[in-house]
Amino acid sequence: MDWVGKMDETRLADLAPGESGAVVGIDGRGMLAQRLVDMGLYPGVQAKVVRRAPLGDPIEVDAEGALVNLRREEARFVRVKKL
Repeated sequence: MDWVGKMDETRLADLAPGESGAVVGIDGRGMLAQRLVDMGLYPGVQAKVVRRAPLGDPIEVDAEGALVNLRREEARFVRVKKL
């Protein structure tokens, strides 16, 4: 991906409740990356932040019908393009 394309990217952790993004990638490897994919967060999936806990952690995400709860630190590994 070129530099211009990356300007549109943000992290799932940075989306506010009600905002959506298309997953463009997962940073990192290993068990955490596999866990995120297993929960339905993989490239091409549309993810919408439903709500955050009062202190910001965890984050509830709707990944095309699957409700997923992530710690903020985990959500930082998911790159999205805002919709």
